[in-house]
Amino acid sequence: MPPKKQPLHVLIVGAGLGGLSCAIATRLSGHRVTVLEQSPSLGEVGAGIQIPPNSSKILFSWDLGPALSAAAVHPEAFIIRSYRDGSELARQQMRGYVETEYGAPYLHIHRGDFHEVLVEKARELGVEIVLNAKVTAIDFEAPAVTIETGKTFTADLVVAADGLKSRCRELFLGRADPPKDTGDLAYRILVKTEDMKQDPLLRELTEVPYVNYWIGPDQHAVCYLLRSSNLYNIVLLSPDTLPPSTPIAPATPSELHALFSTWDPRLTRLLTLSTAATKWRLQNSTELPSWVHASSRFCLLGDACHATLPYLAQGAAMAVEDGAVLGGLLKGIGRGDGLGEVLRVYEELRKKRTTRVVRGSSELRGVFHMRDGEKQKERDRRLRGGERGNPMPWKEGRVQRWLFGYDAGAEVERAWKEGLEAVYGRREEGGSMSKL
Repeated sequence: MPPKKQPLHVLIVGAGLGGLSCAIATRLSGHRVTVLEQSPSLGEVGAGIQIPPNSSKILFSWDLGPALSAAAVHPEAFIIRSYRDGSELARQQMRGYVETEYGAPYLHIHRGDFHEVLVEKARELGVEIVLNAKVTAIDFEAPAVTIETGKTFTADLVVAADGLKSRCRELFLGRADPPKDTGDLAYRILVKTEDMKQDPLLRELTEVPYVNYWIGPDQHAVCYLLRSSNLYNIVLLSPDTLPPSTPIAPATPSELHALFSTWDPRLTRLLTLSTAATKWRLQNSTELPSWVHASSRFCLLGDACHATLPYLAQGAAMAVEDGAVLGGLLKGIGRGDGLGEVLRVYEELRKKRTTRVVRGSSELRGVFHMRDGEKQKERDRRLRGGERGNPMPWKEGRVQRWLFGYDAGAEVERAWKEGLEAVYGRREEGGSMSKL
């Protein structure tokens, strides 16, 4: 029997959804994990976030099902509506269907609640989280990370999961690399459902947990229930009107009314209930030729290497998948093992899929924001049609299966059996999703 390998020390920069997912998966693979977070406290800003089955399958395998289900809403179906009158163009069943087809649910959850569940799990597993740890320098060969206080952290592997405005990405590239404007912005609004129930026009929106999409010229709206159906999450995607130096700003009721005054009366009435709204510039980043440093001691993860538009509702899911795959691949690796092959496989498994999601999200923008005309009429005809070739990605069978059917654990097991065993030797049975 081969001698037991000594665990790695993995240093993760960023305690967001991707960084914490990687921390959990890596800890479950038996390694020591430290997470550096530049903020003085843990927490996530924002409102609703969607957890598709390709992500919930991973999260439930980490025994997070009860905590997530208690905080989340299970949507009944996705409905695409015409912007003019709200008439239904397409519908895809979710509750029950995705559990049967893909073995895991589709969930809606407040981003802060999702983050809290991951933080608690990471701490339960013994992950060390260091706050006020703003990165200023990285020694990619050591590897070592220096923070603003002057303190240096050493490790066997550094994983940069520090988001869209990644400092680690710029240090990796050796140059400034600011996010790229996409031409769109998102208005984020939360409304109390108790207020909606007082209005006969809006009451029906609170009765069944549908995800409602209104699509129209140059913009669209996404709305769904949150927090035991006590909140209604509204996201409005519109052309970017923010000043260049202002990525986030408050929005006024008159601004929202002007944008959507000719839309379905339910949506315009809904916006009158808004007491506070924030608009965020939507940005992404340039695709990189590689996510892994030549030293094989550093790699990127999540938005730090594949930030995407939100139209497919897969951005956070991609970060969770990244973390699960990387952490899972590290099971069976020990100190003294070269990391070059395992990081090569991580990039090979993840880069093609995330690139396709980034491109698909941008393409869906064109579908949702189509102006009135012959192309729009043809789009609507196809939306009302069957599964094959449907412009609604969650209904189109091949796209749906590719998105929702992804199995991170199976990917990891296949990678080990088809290549990594020959490099690192056989590892214990159980795979990437096994418990410590």
